[in-house]
Amino acid sequence: MISRRNLLTGAAAAAGEQLRPQSAGRPNVVIILMDDLGCHDLGCQGAADLRTPNIDALAESGAIFSNWYSNAPLCAPARASLMTGRYPIRAGVPVNGRSLPPGEKTIAALLKDAGYKTALTGKWHLGSDAGAVPNAHGFDYFYGFHEGCVDYYSHRYYWGEPKRVNFHDLWRNREEIFEDGRYLTERIGEEAVQFIESAGAQPFFLYCPFNAPHYPMHAPRKYVELFPALDHERRIYAAMIAAADDSVGQILHALDRLGKREHTLIFFAGDNGATRETRAGLNQRPPTAGSNAPYRGFKFSLFDGGMHVPAAMSWPAVIPARQTIHEIGMTMDILPTVCLAAGATLPADRTIDGRDILPVAAARAPSPHDTIYWASGEQLAARRGKWKLVLQGMDYDGTPAGEKPLQGDDATFLSDLEENRGESRNLRHQHPDIADALATEAHRWLESVKQY
Repeated sequence: MISRRNLLTGAAAAAGEQLRPQSAGRPNVVIILMDDLGCHDLGCQGAADLRTPNIDALAESGAIFSNWYSNAPLCAPARASLMTGRYPIRAGVPVNGRSLPPGEKTIAALLKDAGYKTALTGKWHLGSDAGAVPNAHGFDYFYGFHEGCVDYYSHRYYWGEPKRVNFHDLWRNREEIFEDGRYLTERIGEEAVQFIESAGAQPFFLYCPFNAPHYPMHAPRKYVELFPALDHERRIYAAMIAAADDSVGQILHALDRLGKREHTLIFFAGDNGATRETRAGLNQRPPTAGSNAPYRGFKFSLFDGGMHVPAAMSWPAVIPARQTIHEIGMTMDILPTVCLAAGATLPADRTIDGRDILPVAAARAPSPHDTIYWASGEQLAARRGKWKLVLQGMDYDGTPAGEKPLQGDDATFLSDLEENRGESRNLRHQHPDIADALATEAHRWLESVKQY
C-alpha cells in the first residue's frame, strides 16, 4: 500500500527535478559546520546581541530548517553520520574517541569517484591513524586537525591529560605543519577559499567544519571589541562566532567572484547544541555563553537542546530564497541529497539511513522521515511528527543532577513538541499508547543498528 506521504514525496521529488535547470549540470558542493553552536545563536535564528551577517545572507538565499536535527548530541558521532549518511552506531562511531572504519564510504569518496575534487579544511575528529585520516577517506586535500579541539593559536591538544600528554595537532594532508600564533578560524577560511580558487572548471566538494565556538574560548581582539556591551563570557563567544561568520563571507565572496555561486549547493549546520561543560567556561564554572533556549538540555542530552541545531540549505539555481521549512530533517540526509544532486552513485552494499531532502527545500515536499531515532549512552529517543519520547533522559545542564538519568515516571518522557518545545511536561500517562509504541520502536531500531 502506498502511503499519502510517499505519494506527496514522489510528486514533490518530480517537481524538484523540474526546478533543476538542465544547464546547471552537477553543482559544486560546500558543507559548513559549526561546533557546539547554540540553536538560536545566529542573527537569522533570532539572536539580537550577535553579528552574523554572512550566515544570515546564506540562509536568506535558500531555506532555513526549523526542525533540523543532528544525529547525535556530541561531536564525533554527529560527524560520522554527516560523512556516511548512516546512524552513528551503524557507521561505527557511537561515541567520541572512535575512528571512522576504513570500510565506510564518505561523501568525499563517493564524489571523488564521480569526478569531483575534494577538500576538508577544519576539524576532522574521526581518527588520526593512517587509515582513518581525511586523505584515507576520499579527501584530495586536508588542512586542519584530527582531534576534537585544539588551542586556537598554538594548535595543541590539551584535553587528554593525564591519560595523554598534550600534543601539537595541525596538518596539511599527512604532513604536520606549524603556524604558531595564527588564529585557526581565520586560517580555516583562508584555506577554504584557496581550494575553491584552485578547482578551476572541475566540480568540487568542500567540507569546512569550523571548531568555533567550541572551547577553548579564544578570539582576536578585533572581534572581541565588536561586543562591548556583553558580559565577558558571552562576549568571547560572540567574537568567536563573528570570526567564523567572516570566513563564511569570504567563501561566499569567492564563489560569487568566480561565477560559481548560482550552481553551488551549500549546507550550513551545527553539530550539536551549546555545552555546559566546565572546561568550556572561563571561571572554572559551567559556561552560560551559548543558548539552546527554548529547548531543554545541552550538548550530550537527547532532549532537543542537545541536537536540535540551526541548519540552512542554499542552491540559488534550484532552491527558492527566503524560505522557512518546518519539516523534519537530519544530518544523515546530507549525503544522499548531495550524491543524488551530483550524479554520484550511492553504495548498494550497505544501509543508507538518510534521505534526499532536495524536494523538501526545492518543492515543499513533506519530510521523507516518519520516525527518527537517537541513542547516546544510557539515553534513547525517538520523534514522530509532533511526538518526542526520551528514555533515561539526561539534561547535562552543568549540575550534578543533570548528569544522571531521570528517574521514576520521567524516565519515560513523552512530549508534544508543537505545544511544548521545551519538553517540560511529561505526557506519558495522558497518552500511554503513543509512549509505548515509540518506546517499542526505539528499542527495535537500536537492536537493528547494533547488528552492523
